[in-house]
This record gives sequence, structure tokens and C-alpha cells, in this order.
Amino acid sequence: MEQEFTKYERARIIGARALQIAMNAPLLVKITKEDLEKINFDAIKIAEIELDSDALPISIKKPFPEKRGGALQRIKSKQLSDAQKEESAEDLEKEIAEEEEKDDVDGPQEE
Repeated sequence: MEQEFTKYERARIIGARALQIAMNAPLLVKITKEDLEKINFDAIKIAEIELDSDALPISIKKPFPEKRGGALQRIKSKQLSDAQKEESAEDLEKEIAEEEEKDDVDGPQEE
């Protein structure tokens, strides 16, 4: 079973393996001396070759969300009449006006 990795998973795997190679870990694929010289002994390119050849014993566990049984229930909200909506809007306007008056009385505040 061949796993398809996202670009982020590939970057993480290649980076981790390149670090191991840079610290003199043994290579998991046979690469000729000429090929190593061609890629200038670059640990990242060696790690890419190992990943592409499926030589790395690395697997990614991708957890899936748990399925929950039962139907979704709609949250019931309180229904307001037009008069109640207008009243709450007027109260809000009064509060804003009072806050503005309070700020005007205090004067500009320094920060």
C-alpha cells in the first residue's frame, strides 16, 4: 500500500531524514559515488531519493474524527416582536449616548 503524503508531510520526513544523514546515519539506498558527486553530497537530495524509492520505514498516522450518532438539534432562540426589537434598539442607543457623554465630561484620556 503506497501512501500519498501531503507537501507538509513530505517536507517533515525529508527534513528529519536529511538531519539523520547529515549526522552520518547509514544510507538506505545504494547510490554510486558519481551520483553523490553530481548532487554534491546534499543530505536533502539523498533523503528525497530515499523517500521516492520507498526505502524509508516511515508511516504517517492520520486520525479521522470520531463519528457521533444522533441527529443534530437546532438551538431555539427567543423570538422577539417588532415592538421588543425597537425597544432594545432604543435602549442600546441610550447606553451609547450615555457613554459618549461620560467620555466628553472626562475629557481626552492619555495613554
